[in-house]
Amino acid sequence: MEKILLKNGTIVNEGVQTESDVLIEGERIVKIARDITSENAIIIDVEGLLILPGIIDDQVHFREPGLTHKGNIFSESRAAIAGGITSFMEQPNTIPQTTTIQKLEEKFAMGKKCAYANYSFLFGGTNDNLEEIKRLDKNACSGVKLFLGSSTGNMLVDNEEVIEKIFRNTSMVISVHCEDENTIRENLEKYKLKYGDEIPIKYHPLIRSEEACYLSSSKAIALAKKTDARLHVFHLSTAKETALFRNDIPLEKKKITAEVCVHHLWFSDDDYESKQTLIKWNPAVKTKADRDGLWEALLDNRIDVIATDHAPHTWEEKMNSYIKAPSGGPLVQHALPAILEKYHEGVLTLTKVVEKMCHNPAILFQIEKRGFIREGYFADLVVVDMNSSWRVKKDNILYKCGWSPFEGQQFKSQIKHTFINGHLAYDRGVFS
Repeated sequence: MEKILLKNGTIVNEGVQTESDVLIEGERIVKIARDITSENAIIIDVEGLLILPGIIDDQVHFREPGLTHKGNIFSESRAAIAGGITSFMEQPNTIPQTTTIQKLEEKFAMGKKCAYANYSFLFGGTNDNLEEIKRLDKNACSGVKLFLGSSTGNMLVDNEEVIEKIFRNTSMVISVHCEDENTIRENLEKYKLKYGDEIPIKYHPLIRSEEACYLSSSKAIALAKKTDARLHVFHLSTAKETALFRNDIPLEKKKITAEVCVHHLWFSDDDYESKQTLIKWNPAVKTKADRDGLWEALLDNRIDVIATDHAPHTWEEKMNSYIKAPSGGPLVQHALPAILEKYHEGVLTLTKVVEKMCHNPAILFQIEKRGFIREGYFADLVVVDMNSSWRVKKDNILYKCGWSPFEGQQFKSQIKHTFINGHLAYDRGVFS
């Protein structure tokens, strides 16, 4: 059994930073201490570098099956480990959609064949697959995903009676995309009357508006309280929505939780002029005040998790006009460097980064022996140089789609090594 000894690192874990060595044997961390010695271990000196738990991303779209011209499990999980993401949860809006147990099992077979990182999948709820959800074993996947507003690969669930039955008939985490469809359609028609098919991108956050988000998320939360369902609200984008969530109880006791994505923490509506459709997401990137409100809620623990909603499209698709350009963008390679940039700016601490990107996803989705650096846990680790500046350029972008909304951005921090189950899967630009 291979042994790897990380020497002289600084562990960031469970609220503290500690100078320590880490001994890995096989898939597991077997010892965490100062001055470890071990015969026959491969020694990697990480002096001056941080050792973080592997990032757990609870929301990615890797486009396989059916949309592999945009990305696939192999290409996007490879980009993910270069960004320090060691576990991902992939979404059901592929072709065919993951809305039957058979299709879910086929997805797991794909992951086993070609994923660089640890993987799980969400099961898609529809207006007519309640019986499949009832049959789904609670340990079969990461939970149920409901699109309560239409998005890329329309899986809109708009039958309120069905939604309530789903809430009542599963003990799994129900993750929801919350935007009110009628509000969006009414807004879109208003702007079409004025601009025809040439609506400027700057109106995207007014079409997929604050009210569309709040109306949907507040209804979902009210229903979760009524049915005692376990609800997780994906990609909050407005300050108004953050008032719907609690921070007076620990995460382990919360029945209703929330996620924010990197793009809603980084960009604002001021960026549409320069980035255009490259930052067209659903829900939309909104105002600076919304971004500030999201940061405030993240830091005071109303928001529990930072994720990516990684959703690649080809450059050609994104270069269409506003109405025709699909929503979504690639993020897994650059999410951790982007959030670490906010540490350098003094916005949040390193321990808060680890809490929101590692510990909390593991707690929220009850992932065993991952998300923390502990003896006996799987050795999912990320080694980061906090003072190794680099710029995002075409030739270092690893996504199959070949572009990034961060192109041209200078980051101060760089991922040097990523370990998956004790295996050095990414080593300073080299994959194995």
